[in-house]
Amino acid sequence: MHAPLTVESGKRARVVSLRGWVRQLHLWLGLSLGALLVLLGLTGSALVFYQDIDGWLHPEVRSRSAGPGPGWTDPVWDRALATVRGRWPERQGAWRFEATDGAGPIPARYLPLRHEHTDRMVMVWLSPDGRQVLREAEWGTYAMTWLYDLHMALLAGETGQTVVGGAGLVLLLLLLSGLWAWWPKGRFRPALHFKRGAAAVRRLHDLHKWAGLVSLPLLLMLTVTGVMLALPQPSNALLVATVGPVSRVVPPPVVGAAQPPIPLAQALQAAHRVMPQARLAWMEAPGPGRGAYMVRVQQPGDPSRRFPHSYVWVHPATGAVLAVQDRERFGASNVVNNWLHPLHDASVGGGPLRALVALTGLFPAALFVTGLLRWRLRRLPRRHDRLSVRPSGPLTIDPRVP
Repeated sequence: MHAPLTVESGKRARVVSLRGWVRQLHLWLGLSLGALLVLLGLTGSALVFYQDIDGWLHPEVRSRSAGPGPGWTDPVWDRALATVRGRWPERQGAWRFEATDGAGPIPARYLPLRHEHTDRMVMVWLSPDGRQVLREAEWGTYAMTWLYDLHMALLAGETGQTVVGGAGLVLLLLLLSGLWAWWPKGRFRPALHFKRGAAAVRRLHDLHKWAGLVSLPLLLMLTVTGVMLALPQPSNALLVATVGPVSRVVPPPVVGAAQPPIPLAQALQAAHRVMPQARLAWMEAPGPGRGAYMVRVQQPGDPSRRFPHSYVWVHPATGAVLAVQDRERFGASNVVNNWLHPLHDASVGGGPLRALVALTGLFPAALFVTGLLRWRLRRLPRRHDRLSVRPSGPLTIDPRVP
């Protein structure tokens, strides 16, 4: 005779497969942090066109002139420096000017000293000849910089930046668990099928599946680069352990700078002699007796045009070159770090990649909505089946429903 079959308290024994566990992990990660990931995706999409949107919002600094912008030998830089120092003589920190590609307004930034009333960077735009201030605004007080701080740190400083980095790690796990849960055991064709005439739950599943598969490559790239940018110290520690040492930008000390400062043009000439093939990107004039001139340039092969990774520091009184940091001499870890920002904001790929990345930032919203709707629809039958009333009998509980 066969041994009797026993049921423990009316409960059916269940065996949860690894795939089922991964699906549950994917579900609850998406439900718990999906809204935050949607926020990061939407703000990231807008920031791909950061400068374009800001220019549209502020027509007073929109470029109306054609031709190349000022270069290494243009006297406009000293005029611009004289203009901002004359307008704000109380600002004793450093002034930084951007060399753009066009002949429009000159963007400038003021980096305040620690003892000043505010520690926020001040953004300034000057006329193309450097003689007139067109616009002034503190960082974080106007739309696009507020959006940048929201995307980078949830408006919460270093703590928020850590939270964003952690959310990026969750998103990475969410993407990989979704891929694992979908991965077919046999042929791929049935797993890729989109059944148009199916029930709403099945259509939502197919929409969710295709949205994830289509966006997965770029979402993975954006997630990994975003995590490394948001968590630089753990990222660098990992690079040191796996790739090699990371070189850091360290301005040299300045000795004997009591003499009157040299013109900015002279500092640019000294930097250009050191890196004759480089493209000028930024220059920084320190406050009185507070450091060296800094010239930031783009060497050939540098993926970042706006924020390149080579520097020259020039003595403010003598014009001597104090230090050089050339990206062509970096190790592998710095090469990895140098690609993070231009990949994350799509500036390395021109217009087509920027448009594609901006579109990809909308997919977390599509994934969250389709996943949430499908989860709610699947729960509706369970709610109705938990309690069933028979016409001629007492209220019973269906043991098949957990």
